[in-house]
Amino acid sequence: MWSIGELAEHAGVTVKTVRFYSDRGLLPEAARSTGGHRRYGPRALDRLRLIRSLRTLDLPVPEVSRILDHEDPLEGALEDAIARQLSDLGTQLAALRWREAALRLLRDCGPEERADRLRLVGAVSTPPDTTALARFWRCALPARLPARLVTAILEQAVPQPPADPTPAQVLAFARLHALASDPRLTGDRCRPESRRPDGTYRPDVLYDGLGEAYALASADLRARRSPYEGDALDCFVAAHAASRGLRDTPAFRRELSGVLALTADPLVGRYWQLTAELTAPPSGPPEPTMGAAHDWLRTALDAQTAPGAH
Repeated sequence: MWSIGELAEHAGVTVKTVRFYSDRGLLPEAARSTGGHRRYGPRALDRLRLIRSLRTLDLPVPEVSRILDHEDPLEGALEDAIARQLSDLGTQLAALRWREAALRLLRDCGPEERADRLRLVGAVSTPPDTTALARFWRCALPARLPARLVTAILEQAVPQPPADPTPAQVLAFARLHALASDPRLTGDRCRPESRRPDGTYRPDVLYDGLGEAYALASADLRARRSPYEGDALDCFVAAHAASRGLRDTPAFRRELSGVLALTADPLVGRYWQLTAELTAPPSGPPEPTMGAAHDWLRTALDAQTAPGAH
């Protein structure tokens, strides 16, 4: 049997360290001396070394205790703890990268811009959170829209902040966050339906059709084709018509063109512009957003329905 001092000497730690782990139940004593002093057996040395190794990984004491309670500490319990630690570390690293890019953004701008940029960046959590963006779209979308469509739209409309952002991307996200939180950008301003919902309006038909139309238009955008009459435009118009129980006719297309022109909102356009800036790859053209596809289709419709167009 070893005394607490002897165990500490064999392990190369202080008596205070041994006492700390003993008091928390991580290092049980084998016996007590006649004077009431703690005594430890040889197994305590191996256990103490394991505790120190786990603590070197920055595992908290409660986590170390859970691992040691298992029959084989180096199996499943340790694997779970490592997975949690890696997840936490990833979050911390993302926060540090974001903070570094934000500091570079503030360092490299002119004095006249610094106060505004500091206000924008200061309103965003670190690492950044997309809750405000998702909340905006959930309020904007029709209440009767099926959950599958809401999920699909949110996946495309709510951009995820890059793990290793540039200062420009930090600024784009901060501006996007501020825009989505702006009370002027209410839900009514971003709904793509051509009329206020009435008894015949079917939002699921509209959004299903718009998803297909946007996908077709995105292929043209990637190929850098100018807006033209074709399958994407036909699908776009058909979605609007079917959602209102109407037929796709030249008269309907002219009406739709006028309604979409009246309901176009620069704030919503700004949202999609910032989304494109945030998600732009380091090289090559950016991936088309739903907003870019919508504008491409609107331009094609306006050209088709313009006076004198054939």
